[in-house]
Amino acid sequence: MTTTSLFDPISMGNLKLKNRIALAPMTRGRAGANRIPNDLMAEYYYQRSSAGLLITEATVVSKQGIGWIDSPGIYTKEMVEGWQIVTDRIKPTGTPIFLQLWHCGRVSHSDFHDGAPPVSASAIKLKGDHIHTPMGKKEYETPRALSVDEIKSTVNDYRKAASNAREAGFSGIEVHSANGYLINQFIDSKTNQREDQYGGSLENRYRFLKEVLEAVLDVWAPEQVGVRISPNGIFNDMGSENFRETYLYVAKELDKFNLGYLHIMDGLAFGFHEKGAPMTLAEFRPIYQGIIVGNCGYTKDAAEERIAERDADVIAFGRPFITNPDLPQRLKNGWPLDPAEDMSLWYTPGAEGYTDYGPFKPPSPA
Repeated sequence: MTTTSLFDPISMGNLKLKNRIALAPMTRGRAGANRIPNDLMAEYYYQRSSAGLLITEATVVSKQGIGWIDSPGIYTKEMVEGWQIVTDRIKPTGTPIFLQLWHCGRVSHSDFHDGAPPVSASAIKLKGDHIHTPMGKKEYETPRALSVDEIKSTVNDYRKAASNAREAGFSGIEVHSANGYLINQFIDSKTNQREDQYGGSLENRYRFLKEVLEAVLDVWAPEQVGVRISPNGIFNDMGSENFRETYLYVAKELDKFNLGYLHIMDGLAFGFHEKGAPMTLAEFRPIYQGIIVGNCGYTKDAAEERIAERDADVIAFGRPFITNPDLPQRLKNGWPLDPAEDMSLWYTPGAEGYTDYGPFKPPSPA
């Protein structure tokens, strides 16, 4: 049997990926207070377009979804036009670019919402050090549980965001259901203590994600939609004791949609709640038959191993792509990677620490 390489192409429906390396979604905070994408962001994604797939930073589907300073949105005409600058820059490269749809839920603060509390599946406060708001560092607040009518309205926000993403020229969308944000807050029993049709059983806790998927699939073909999950994560105060049962169920249900991919954060870069052995991609492979994207702390060797073992079809790289815009070429040629250790400029305005990293320059011959 021929061994599949990280650098081999792969088809995802009608989309062709030139390699099996994806740019992982990473919030970078360059959209400004108006949350409108811009030329600087277009340059950032263009620099990294040697990836087989680009997945944008998390992009809020509504004002209610905001929880991060200067992150982009996709709910106004101006935002759509801003994202068109990005997709127009990427199109000549032939690299598909997916927009990640986001709602922060309880990972937010009233400073973002004119004094109104953030929302969640249940009124359970995030136990964290602090959150950065437009008014400075603040303590997290107890969120307000969404009503059923509000949940339906939020589903419609995702549908509209999906439609806006199509108008903006994206190749597809990724539904962010990981890392402790709103959809994840419904999935996990730790943050969902509802007693209606959206809480309690696995089926009920999965219902919100299912309805969001059904909504965005009104706009996009299944192969142009991905979903991201984080079964092992404790980021944003997550981690339920029944995580294994929960996420095997979620993966089995997602398999019915014939999606473009399932993006699984199987690595431990964000920590692990130690309530059982971490879930691996090998556990998901028998349940999920489509393309699996592995993510979180991968090295080249670990990525190649997962691809060769067919546990994953694509590997998403995050932090290494920050300081190495030509990451695929560096990995393929064995060139050294510039470390991504200085976080001080990760979320600051401007090009510094964002688009000022260059490609590898081999030493001149003596």
